[in-house]
Amino acid sequence: MSLTLLLDLDDTLLNTNLQAFMPAYFQALADHVCGHVPSEKFLRALINGVNRMNENEDPRLTLREVFESYFYPALGIPSSELRHVLEDFYDRVFPALHSHTSPIPGVSDFVDWATTSAMQVAIATDPLFPIKATYHRLRWAGLDPERFQLVSAFEDFHFSKSHPAYYAEVLGRMGWQDGSILMVGNDATRDVLSAHRLGLKTFLIEGEAGSNPGVEAGRGRLSDARLWLESSDQSALEPSFTSRDAVLGILESTPAVLNHFLGLLNEDDLKREQARGDWAMNEIACHLRDTEREVHALQLDLMLEKVDAFIPRPETSVWASERDYLLENACAAGVEFANARVELLARVKSLPEEVWSRPARHAIFGPTNFCEVLGFMADHDRLHLQQAWKATQTLLGERV
Repeated sequence: MSLTLLLDLDDTLLNTNLQAFMPAYFQALADHVCGHVPSEKFLRALINGVNRMNENEDPRLTLREVFESYFYPALGIPSSELRHVLEDFYDRVFPALHSHTSPIPGVSDFVDWATTSAMQVAIATDPLFPIKATYHRLRWAGLDPERFQLVSAFEDFHFSKSHPAYYAEVLGRMGWQDGSILMVGNDATRDVLSAHRLGLKTFLIEGEAGSNPGVEAGRGRLSDARLWLESSDQSALEPSFTSRDAVLGILESTPAVLNHFLGLLNEDDLKREQARGDWAMNEIACHLRDTEREVHALQLDLMLEKVDAFIPRPETSVWASERDYLLENACAAGVEFANARVELLARVKSLPEEVWSRPARHAIFGPTNFCEVLGFMADHDRLHLQQAWKATQTLLGERV
């Protein structure tokens, strides 16, 4: 059985002590830009910008876009004046901060074991840092960033680890692989509870006494994680995406993942069908958009109008040919899908708990309820993101 392994970075793979490291990092950054903006003003804008990244729930905005839309106006200077200064900081000054960290014995051996055991391995670090900073920290841990299938960073991620949608975005970017999943990290809230809310099993790297949230599947040191995995029934690590938090996390992340895939391909690639019967990326994007507008919105209306509503499921597989999806602009369709999904999420997030258990009757699945119907929407998302990931991997592989 395949296993997807998500690894936190700070104080899991690298001794960082964020309570000491972050002040040193922020101060070094403020000192580096002091010729352009006063340190106090810079630090205030920086901290408030980070807070806004932590709060973001809009899948249409990367964390970088969220940060910069606040940060530069708060400083009162254009991004063009400071961006090259910040790039210089991460190239020349940030590497010296390694003195505030130390490697953890056995990390390289653990990663060697994981990456040679047919696991899908990602660095699921909070994407509040630029990719350059995260790559530096991986190297300080004795690790090559290129070894991992994914490394999350603020340039192209949309949610912080305070949201289950972050973990859904990671898994979506990895193609929503079937099989078991384990999140390994030291933070009881952001690594364990947030991942648990999505339905993932977790391994807590133990820190201070009393930090155990009581929901993890395993706990101990990183070296214990390998022994625990080797002796565990990995089928017990299969996720469950049926809870309200899990369903919302998947629905929230899908537009972000889809538009990431679309952005990797050129116009010709987006219209290419890999094999007879396969969908081109154009078709996937347009199908998701139209299903959201014409099926999901209708289903939501019906369930909110009355208890035990009948939920139809129109035949949508013929839309690709009937509506000439290959002639449409895939990126525009992705934007339209994202806008429609944000509208749907705005309607359901504020609903009282009792609505989520409201009974309904589905045309295909029979007796069901509100939460399960939204779960069908999330399953539909995951299916088509699997298609999109496979198509993107194939098209990108052909360029090599």
